[in-house]
Amino acid sequence: MGHIREYYERIVKLQESEWEFIASHFDRKVFAKNQIITRQGETENYLSFVETGIVRFYIPGDENELTFNFSFDKEFTCAYDSFLTQTPSEYELQALTETVVWQISFDDLQKVYAQTKVGNYLGRFASEKLFLAKSKRELSLLKYNAKERYLKLFSEQPDILKFIPLKYVASYIGITPQGLSRIRRQIT
Repeated sequence: MGHIREYYERIVKLQESEWEFIASHFDRKVFAKNQIITRQGETENYLSFVETGIVRFYIPGDENELTFNFSFDKEFTCAYDSFLTQTPSEYELQALTETVVWQISFDDLQKVYAQTKVGNYLGRFASEKLFLAKSKRELSLLKYNAKERYLKLFSEQPDILKFIPLKYVASYIGITPQGLSRIRRQIT
C-alpha cells in the first residue's frame, strides 16, 4: 500500500490518522494474465490502484475488439463512468500481465469522502487526472494522423510499445495491424 500513499503524498501531506482510515478501506487483489477485471454489462464497483501490471480497456466484438486505453503501474484505474453512475459498463478491463491492484469499493470511497477532508481533495485530483487523460486521447484522435499518433505514443508512452501486443497498439491508435506494420516499416 506504500505506493498509494506515495501517490497521494505527491499531492498533499497526509496525517497518519487520515492515512490509516483511507488505507483500511483498500483490499489487495491479484489478477492473472488475460483475466477480465470488469466485464461489459457489469457495474464497476471498485476504483483500483495498479501496484504492478498493465490493464487494457476495450470494447469486445465478434470480429474486432476496439482497444481504447491502458493503465500501468502506479495509476488509478476502473471503468470510471460505470463506477461514478453505478450503471453497467459498456466496455471491459483486462489484465494484460499478472496485475496486482489495491481496490476500494464505491461505498467505501463515499465513506472516505464523507469522513475526511483530504479524501475529497484526493478524489477530485484523481478524477481530474482521468478526465485530462481522456481529453488528451480524444484530441489526439482528432488532430493527428495514424503515423503521428504512433510516433507520439512512442515518445510519450514507450512502455506501451514494449509490453503490449501490436494488435492492441494498432487498435488503440485507430488502425489495423497491417496499417501499423506499414507505419513501422516507414520509420525504421
